[in-house]
Amino acid sequence: MFRYLLVCFIGCFALPNPSFAQQDSTPTPKDIQLIAEFTNADYNMGNVPVGKGGEFNVYIKNISAKDTLMIIDVKVSCGCTTPKYRSNDPILPGKSSYITLGYNGSGGGPFTKFADIIFQSGQSKQIKFSGVAVSEPAPAEPGKKN
Repeated sequence: MFRYLLVCFIGCFALPNPSFAQQDSTPTPKDIQLIAEFTNADYNMGNVPVGKGGEFNVYIKNISAKDTLMIIDVKVSCGCTTPKYRSNDPILPGKSSYITLGYNGSGGGPFTKFADIIFQSGQSKQIKFSGVAVSEPAPAEPGKKN
């Protein structure tokens, strides 16, 4: 009798039963493009002075009727890129915000860099920017004509 009860217990409760599987109640994140518009998401910085760099703004407008956006992080592709943003500041429906991305111009020549804006709901948007790091001409020596 004990073995019979043990087999029943194992068969009914211990083995996985798909009818008791919990459904994931977390909704799948929406496509960020459906709730936000991005300006300068693919930005050409043009010529950037080597060693001086430059920066530009990426504008984010919440086009949702009901969802609030919140930037929680900006991940950059290398140490030559610096993001400035207001973490955990809500972007209400119809409102806008921005992040500033800077490039230090450490290397000469063409560059392409990436930054990922991460939102509170797990959504993200990749920003791409490019340009050419150029050396500035040396100042002419006094009394000498070019």
